[in-house]
Amino acid sequence: MPASAATAAAEPVHATPYRVLARKYRPTNFDDLIGQEAMVRILRNAFAVGRVAHAFMLTGVRGVGKTTTARIIARAMNCIGPDGTGGPTVDPCGVCPNCVGILADRHPDVEEMDAASRTGVGDMREIIEQVRFRPIQARTKIFILDEVHMLSTAAFNALLKTLEEPPPHVKFIFATTEIRKVPITVLSRCQRFDLRRVRIAELAAHYGRIAVKEDVQIEPEAVELIARAADGSVRDGLSILDQAIAQADGPITTAQVTDMLGLADRDKIFDLMEAVMAGKPAAALAITDAAFERGADLGTLLQDLLDLLHMVTRLKSIPGLRSSRDLPEFERTRGAELADRLPVPVLGRAWQMLLKGVAEVETAPDRRAAAEMVLIRLCHVADMPTPGDLVRRLTTGGASSAANAGPSGGGPSGGGTRAVANGSAIGHAGALHAGALEAEPVPAGPRLSSFRDAVALVATLKEATLHAHLLHSVHLVRYAPPVIELRQDADAPRDLTQRFATLLSDATGTRWVVAHSNAEGEPTIAQQGSVADAARRVAAADHPLVRAIMDTFPGARIDTVHDRTVDNYGLPFSPAADEPDMPEFAPPDAEYFDDDPMELDL
Repeated sequence: MPASAATAAAEPVHATPYRVLARKYRPTNFDDLIGQEAMVRILRNAFAVGRVAHAFMLTGVRGVGKTTTARIIARAMNCIGPDGTGGPTVDPCGVCPNCVGILADRHPDVEEMDAASRTGVGDMREIIEQVRFRPIQARTKIFILDEVHMLSTAAFNALLKTLEEPPPHVKFIFATTEIRKVPITVLSRCQRFDLRRVRIAELAAHYGRIAVKEDVQIEPEAVELIARAADGSVRDGLSILDQAIAQADGPITTAQVTDMLGLADRDKIFDLMEAVMAGKPAAALAITDAAFERGADLGTLLQDLLDLLHMVTRLKSIPGLRSSRDLPEFERTRGAELADRLPVPVLGRAWQMLLKGVAEVETAPDRRAAAEMVLIRLCHVADMPTPGDLVRRLTTGGASSAANAGPSGGGPSGGGTRAVANGSAIGHAGALHAGALEAEPVPAGPRLSSFRDAVALVATLKEATLHAHLLHSVHLVRYAPPVIELRQDADAPRDLTQRFATLLSDATGTRWVVAHSNAEGEPTIAQQGSVADAARRVAAADHPLVRAIMDTFPGARIDTVHDRTVDNYGLPFSPAADEPDMPEFAPPDAEYFDDDPMELDL
């Protein structure tokens, strides 16, 4: 063998470095961007009429195209066309020196900075210093700051003046995933674009086209799984597709993607939901056992179940989704069947329990055990009535007993109370049957017919401090209008009686006398209200309907008792002082009798 041939054979062959799909298929113009039609339309119009802003703020989830959009804008501003005479255009040529340099990330007038690693005032001063000089090669100098929310407050402040009035040859493009962390003073100086999450159907179509270009065979269901796992991020989905291509030996199957992502089959998620909603814990745990043996994470399985529950609830609430192309045919069909069988209250209860269960799994020492306990709880409540159904059953079945119970509670509230129960399981069941527990309010008597009426008048006159002392620091000894005798606690102001008398006299036009007494007197109004409230709670708790709800929902409690027969202080309305002590109507068998004829004055 000749020496030259031997030397050539010994030299290693350097293969072209592999470029991941996310970089290989990065959009180079606005037409390549998917799912951002609104932003593309606005930018096209802005370039067409020459109204391009001096600063842009691009926000959205990771991998949705923020930095890519910034680079496209930079090329659009600096493209000079294949012949070197073109101006700013929304469709950059891709072959001029500026387009080529920006695509290769080596253009001297387009500086891309990672604000996560350069967060200080010194870094901003470098930018401010560069702004003073005109571009070396391009038409416009572009500064792209990625993850701009990571800048310090001082760095933001240093940039404000330059950002507000930059030279005509300078443009700023910011990108962030945390728009709320960007100061409003910066946002107000930028034109903001919110890049939305890309829909599953759009992602699946995009990944399908890339698979064809890469000469890769992949099942449609596998593409759907990748698009769903991408969670609206184009880049995340391409990374998953790259991984699937690398591990596959031949066509990519749904089972391979399922195993790679640690997911349970979508069909099995539907089976699991049907088992749970049917109250079959054995069937539900058999499905989880099989999924666990295949390597699926049960916490992720609960997340999938939560996602399915949301989809079914949407199908129940929006029938038009059953013909939408955003969902695969299989999911629309089985989801619609579940939506037809399950009422919204049951779906809502399952959502709340699953939401809490997912959080429990994340903090549990054994994720599998925690997930199984969540599913067992769901199975246990599957055949239980919802709180609304329970109240309807209790009120329907116990209406007569509730009506006869009346004021059997023994408290001052009697049958005029309404209990409002509160608890994690009782939900709306605390709003009790109005016909059984509510009575018509007793009309209030004439104004100032009682001491409480006089105190209430003080409240209406906006004398908050005096009103508070009359409630908590004063004991009524005698009330004989226009004379009031009171005993004051030590914390009451010395001029309370004088102020009270003056206010009553001015409001009524009658001279009132409020005198101090050393007699014990009544408890304060606040003390009387507390005692009455405690009695109402006891009476409400003793009501048959309330007891039935408490027994059905362990852990529930009576939070508030509303009584329409009491005043704002929780005490029964005062009877009118001039109200005659006589029946409102004569007995039905009474006879008409009048000693004297009726006289008319004409």
